This record gives sequence, structure tokens and C-alpha cells, in this order.
Amino acid sequence: MPGNPDPALKFTPLAALHRSLGAKMVPFAGYEMPVQFADGIVKEHLHTRSAAGLFDVSHMGQVALRGADAAAALEALVPGELQALKPGRMRYTMLLNEAGGILDDLMVTRTEDGLFVVVNAACKAEDIAHMQAALPASVAVEPLEDRALLALQGPAAADALQRLTDAPVDGLRFMASAAMTVAGVDCFVSRSGYTGEDGFEISVPAANASALAERLLAGDTVRPVGLGARDTLRLEAGLCLYGHDIDTTTTPIEADLAWAIGKRRRAEGGFPGDAVILAQLRDGTTRKRVGFRPDGRAPVREGAELTDNGGSAIGTVTSGGFGPSIGAPIAMGYVAAGHAAAGTELNATVRGKSLPGRVADMPFVEHRYYRG
Repeated sequence: MPGNPDPALKFTPLAALHRSLGAKMVPFAGYEMPVQFADGIVKEHLHTRSAAGLFDVSHMGQVALRGADAAAALEALVPGELQALKPGRMRYTMLLNEAGGILDDLMVTRTEDGLFVVVNAACKAEDIAHMQAALPASVAVEPLEDRALLALQGPAAADALQRLTDAPVDGLRFMASAAMTVAGVDCFVSRSGYTGEDGFEISVPAANASALAERLLAGDTVRPVGLGARDTLRLEAGLCLYGHDIDTTTTPIEADLAWAIGKRRRAEGGFPGDAVILAQLRDGTTRKRVGFRPDGRAPVREGAELTDNGGSAIGTVTSGGFGPSIGAPIAMGYVAAGHAAAGTELNATVRGKSLPGRVADMPFVEHRYYRG
């Protein structure tokens, strides 16, 4: 495609549309993706919070696991309770290694013939290979490479989607999915997302993705949003970014994701790293993921060292920047467990200077998911 700085990069089915809308394209997870459009990151962020933003997340991996025992089989790789899911319900969980480290985080939906799984773009080849190697032959692992994925997020998202479908959108609650005809196209729609807002992720045939996006963008309610605002929105929502806030060196308990481990799984184990994780649930951890609010206006970025008031290193920032919705810098990272209480005074080292701040509860902006 003209203008591609790296011929090894892949494109999503919406690449031409992004360019026509004035997107600034950057390499991301092996794809050329829009980091921002003409409005800029701050305006895109605020429009998503006040109306609706449309994100191209087609670089993510979409995978069908087909087979009657798919849920039970995948439970051997994750700590989430999947067998209790009814068709159309979904759950956040994580692929784990034998030390309890997180290989990837993913969304799993129960379908009539198995599971629908969405994995992170940078991990999808490894995730698919891992599942193909570890799951029994009775479970078919089918990458859905002919589909795009759109995220429609914000308080006006439901109205924008309802205009294009006869299906009752309000009948779909947070963390539920359904087959739905949208703008005349057969889609698989989930009420979910990664902004903290109400919204939807729409799995659509790649050939129809650009036309559907244009229909959603018609009018002023929905605007295109790039990766830059997607990152600031998820940071305000206190949501982890794989490879930054969670990775193979962090466990779900250290990452403050214990809520994703089902009651039955806590009692029975039966997933990779279960001995480590169940011990941490019982005894606690030496470090914990927390929010951090710097004093003043200077942002604190990933990699900044966190120290106590005596100057001793007690942690590291894993994500940080400016929160447009609150007009102040925000960050998250890991600190020694004894310093994890909200209100604890810490200092962040930025360009050799020590900037004061304090541990803060997350999310920084209240979640507004639709629960019916």
C-alpha cells in the first residue's frame, strides 16, 4: 500500500478508510495502525467520554474453539471459571505459565458450539500455537482471519448501534454477546470494551468492515479514535495493558486481578501456576499493582522509579500519562506491598528529579458499564 514505511507491516481492512479520514499511521504489534485522527488524542478521548468513539481493533486475534468440551479444556490453561458460562456470556481471564505468570489476557465468550476468544495482537501467534498444542484433539482451534473487529465506545454508543439494527440493543447487558444484523451485515456483537465506558465490540466480516464503519461514523455522534486515546482511556479506567502492566513476570494476584479467579477454581486449582497463585491468595504477595497520582502537572511515564520518603526504591511505574477527563497526570505500577495503601506518599524519579505523589484507588474515572 502506498506510504507504508515497512513492507513487513500488515494492514487491517480499515486501513484505506483511516487514511481517507486523515489518520496518523504508526507501526503497532506488526500492523500499521492509526494513532490519532485530525481531532487529536485529547479531543478523541473526551468525545468518547461524552458521546461515542469508533476504534479499529482488527489487529486483535479472534479465535473460535469448537467442541462440546471446549470450556472444560480451556480451563486447564486459565484460572477463569468457564464451564459455568451460559451461551452468550463472556469472561475476562488469562493464559498462565507454570510459575503463575501471565502469557496473555483474553476475553472468552461461550457460544453454542464452543468458545469465541479474543486475544492481544502482539501475542496472538503464540496464543494460538499454545492452544493448538495444549488443547485436546476434540477441540478445534480456528483463527478467524477473515473478520475485522470494531469497538464502539461511549455513552452514545447504544443509540448509534440501535440505528443500524432491528435487534433490541438494550437487551444486551455488559459482558454479554449475541449474533446481530448490523447495517444489513451479520455480525457478532459483545457489550464490552476497554475504555471504562458502555460500548460494544463488533466482529464483522472483513469485506464489510469499512462500509459498516462509515455507516457508524455518519453524523456527529460517532467519531474515529486512534490508539493514543485508546491508551489514555484505558489508563483512566485502571485497565492493564499487556506487555506493560502485566506479563510473564507478574501473577494475577500481584496485578490485583484476583477477582478474575472463580470460586471453584480457587477451591480446585487445576490451572498452570495454581500452587503459586493459591498460596498468594492465602498469604499475600510482596508487591502489588496500584494507582499513582503525581502532585502538580508533570506526567510520570513507564519505567519511572518509585521511592518512599526516605529515598528507598519500592517500585516502578508501568503505565503513565495525562488523564484528559480529570485534567491531571495519572499512572499505575507495582510497589512493595507495605506501600500499597491508598494515600501512601511516594516519589517518582523523572529526569533525575524526585516528584511527589501518592498511591490512589483505581479506576481514576468511574466505570459506566451497562448492566441492564
